[in-house]
Amino acid sequence: ALLFYWTLAFITKTIKFVKFCDNGVGFSQLRFCLTGLLVVLYGMLLAVEINVIRVRRYVFFKTPKEVKPPEDLQDLGVRFLQPFVNLLSKGTYWWMNTFIKTAHKKPIDLKTIGKLPIAMRALTNYILLNEAFEAQKNKRSSSPQGSRSIWRALCCAFGRPLLLSSTFRILADLLGFAGPLCISGIVHNVGKGNNTIRPQTKILGVFFISSQEFLSNAYVLAVLLFFALLLQRTFLQASYYVAIETGINLRGAI
Repeated sequence: ALLFYWTLAFITKTIKFVKFCDNGVGFSQLRFCLTGLLVVLYGMLLAVEINVIRVRRYVFFKTPKEVKPPEDLQDLGVRFLQPFVNLLSKGTYWWMNTFIKTAHKKPIDLKTIGKLPIAMRALTNYILLNEAFEAQKNKRSSSPQGSRSIWRALCCAFGRPLLLSSTFRILADLLGFAGPLCISGIVHNVGKGNNTIRPQTKILGVFFISSQEFLSNAYVLAVLLFFALLLQRTFLQASYYVAIETGINLRGAI
């Protein structure tokens, strides 16, 4: 059903986008930009759905691939669900409501917290670091070993989470510029008098609002400011979490 829906949505939005291009509607018009973003979004969702069908081998395949849940989810003692929940719950830590409610009623202990997931245990991280170190030794068996090889092994074993944390931090810092820009636009707009949006361009019998006119409205800027601050705090929290978790795993491995 999803494959059929994403295919129809992608085709209809693509046709609409092509019609806009044929009639001279450009990036200066808000509806053109939104349609282009929807084409990209629906195309990505369609690609994800096709990849899921290919990997899981269902719908068009006679023998679908059996999917087993992770071992941590099969173990009732594991209650740390951060790696297994959806993206929204990861960003808001909604799955921790049970812990928070329990902590309000009584002090929590190790039994309430439960076991660590396999990926966060010291033995798992030690094996990961040891494999990376042995790979570095085999690559550079002729050259003398030193601190440089150790740093390479650490980067190979734990470099990706740190890179992800740095990416989140950069995105949060970039979103920090949105606040002053939105406030400046709001003050400038209110100083002139917050006039209502009056679209002037009419194409194919439909009024089109320009992107500049839409983004110069104080109410729109206020909403953008709210979401920018929300995303900034979310990215900052995600950056801190990934960095702290990686540091704990690295310390356990060493």
